[in-house]
Order: sequence, then structure tokens, then C-alpha cells
Amino acid sequence: MATVTEASPAVDEAIADVEDQMSMLFNRARLLWKEAAQKVHPDLQPAAYKLLSTIVRLGSANAHVLADMFEMDKSVVSRQVRVLEELGLVETRADEHDGRVRVLVATPLAEERVREVREGNQRRLREVLLDHPEAELRSFATLLRRIAEA
Repeated sequence: MATVTEASPAVDEAIADVEDQMSMLFNRARLLWKEAAQKVHPDLQPAAYKLLSTIVRLGSANAHVLADMFEMDKSVVSRQVRVLEELGLVETRADEHDGRVRVLVATPLAEERVREVREGNQRRLREVLLDHPEAELRSFATLLRRIAEA
């Protein structure tokens, strides 16, 4: 782990500004998850949307893996999966490699709706970021990755 060193007051102020902006970004992300969930199905909760979009992205997923990935209680994931199944957005199947293991697979309806939501999100990001040079965007992505891994 890197050692924290003394920073100039200007650097400390810039880091505080980053923290403020991240807080605003997280608030915006929560709102977008809520809106995305509603676009997929009016009864869908944001937590279920996060699980569903991950299942779509991965192709299939085990509920225990999802619980670990999102650091959610297994009972919460189980309830959300049940809702996804009841809404016709997810099916539970036997794993191809180990029939004893159950995996979650998105239905075609879920795949289509999640794709539509993602396309809208990507359009918004593209509008905001299009004018920035590729090197700046890659640097920004690297910073976000480092923050996410910290």
C-alpha cells in the first residue's frame, strides 16, 4: 500500500474537490439506476436492476457470486432474484459444467431492455466526453479504475 505523504494545501483542496464531485456522481448514479430500473419494468428496484444488468453483461451468473460482487447479503440477492423471475426478466437454469449449480440467465426481454438503457447512458456519456482527446479520456479511465480499486 502506498504511503500517504504531505500535500500542499492546493493539492489537498483539489482532492477535496474530487471527493465532492464523486459524491455528486454517486448521487447521480443512484438516480440513473432508479430510472433504469423503471425503464426495464415499473416494479423493478434499483438493486435488482444492478443485478440484472450484470447478469446481462456476463451472460449468466450465480446468485452467490453476485452477492459477493456487490457485497450484498445473500437474502437480499435472493429476494431480488425472485422478483426478477416473477417479472419474467431472469430464468434459473442448471450450470452447463456442473448440473448441481444453478445459474441466472436474462430473458430476451431483459436483454433488450437493458441494452436500450445502456445505449441511452452511452449516448449521454458520448455527448459529454466527445470533445475530449483520447489520451485525456484514457487517463480519466485509469484514474477511475485506481479509485475503484483503492
